[in-house]
Amino acid sequence: MSDIMTEAAVTDRADESLGQAAKRMWEQQTGSILLVDGDRLLGILTERDVLRAVAEGLELSTPVSEVMSKDLVTVDPSTTLRDAARIMSDRWIRHLPVIDHDRLVGVVSQRDLAAVLAGALNEPEALEQLIESSALARDRRLERIEAGTWD
Repeated sequence: MSDIMTEAAVTDRADESLGQAAKRMWEQQTGSILLVDGDRLLGILTERDVLRAVAEGLELSTPVSEVMSKDLVTVDPSTTLRDAARIMSDRWIRHLPVIDHDRLVGVVSQRDLAAVLAGALNEPEALEQLIESSALARDRRLERIEAGTWD
């Protein structure tokens, strides 16, 4: 996992506004900001959290702590790439914080996985397996949309 994870964009300001956080995400070209207290991970604000807040009519002055996801799924640096990808697909998440001994050390994103995928496309057997699993993921996504359970 430590081979593909990237450094996480973090803030220690729970009172940072949604507007400030969205601006920082845009400037840093990142899809998430992790909220920490020292080394302890408190939550994550993702692009989808921002979209949900806007769709619900929240003001841009709303504190990040009111909008961020707090029920986090995390992995440790020894988690395999396959397991991380499966967790992200099964749990419908795009950013997976990496925690080592209760300390945030990075994040694995869909972009990170896409980079690995690009390298694997040169291997015919790996490509066949990826096509099969992407069809399964697409079918699950459509089921969630039809059922209205994308939250």
